[in-house]
Amino acid sequence: MIDFELSKELIAQAPASPRDSARLLVYDRQTRTITDSVFSELPKFLRNDTTLVLNNSKVEHCRLLFDEGKTEIFILEKLDTNTVRALVRPGKKFKIGHASQLTDWLEVTTTAIDNDGIRTLKLNIPHDDERLKAVEHIPLPPYIHNSPAGEDKLAKEYQTIFAKPLGSKAAPTAGLHFTEKLLDEISTKHDVEEVTLHVGLGTFASLTDDNFKTGTLHKEWYEISEPVAEKLNKAKHITAVGTTTTRTLESWSASGDRMSETNIFIQPGYKFLKVDSLITNFHLPGTSLLLMIEAFIGSESETQRIYDHAIKQKYRFYSFGDAMLIL
Repeated sequence: MIDFELSKELIAQAPASPRDSARLLVYDRQTRTITDSVFSELPKFLRNDTTLVLNNSKVEHCRLLFDEGKTEIFILEKLDTNTVRALVRPGKKFKIGHASQLTDWLEVTTTAIDNDGIRTLKLNIPHDDERLKAVEHIPLPPYIHNSPAGEDKLAKEYQTIFAKPLGSKAAPTAGLHFTEKLLDEISTKHDVEEVTLHVGLGTFASLTDDNFKTGTLHKEWYEISEPVAEKLNKAKHITAVGTTTTRTLESWSASGDRMSETNIFIQPGYKFLKVDSLITNFHLPGTSLLLMIEAFIGSESETQRIYDHAIKQKYRFYSFGDAMLIL
């Protein structure tokens, strides 16, 4: 498993503007060459017969903040009109059987706590009540230190331009680099298809011994429409935009299910069934995302070399960072 030290200035705090002005590292697995470019030049690196596949999931405003951010409910799942599963902060405020008065109109009762500290909460109002919009925030990653004044702008930037169905707890970040102009240019020469995988918090979690023992990860829900599945089955070559798109395509290929939950763990030694090229950002060490990239590159030493090059050339890392195309 590769590792690296990253200076704080290389952790992107905002996206490139325009989005497709982000840098693009292109790695060719056949020749083992690294090319430095910009994302707007992506079309010239795509194979003529490739189909580009995007994840169109939209990030939910699932962080509820109170007391100037001192109290938080991070909604993971909505069980019924008034009940949710959530991470909370501080935990002492949400004890079993205790009713927490968070505003003059919102009271939350903790009915259960699981082994991971996730609470089952009963709200005294439906979770689609209009008043909640005032306390709902998009779940920007903790390493993005935005000011309150800039939060609205960053929240808009933390959605892809093709985002549609709500459901993700984090953005499918490789898709953030596309602009309407760039997608239009690509569409004139290539088929562009959309799938859906709702990104869970587990996508950024550090790996555990249990993950390696079971060969599985957290579950995420995905869907591929029948027309898109038919087109992808006929595609001669597929370029997946992001690890989430890759997870969707590989899960579908392995199971045959167009609509399901997946807990697939793609790690070194995995044989890819559907994805031929991959567009991705630069990921945190010790995560399943980086292991998937290592599996796709096919070499730990080459993955380390690519990341060392990116750091030396001062590529920007993580959610709002630069991109890599692996051919």
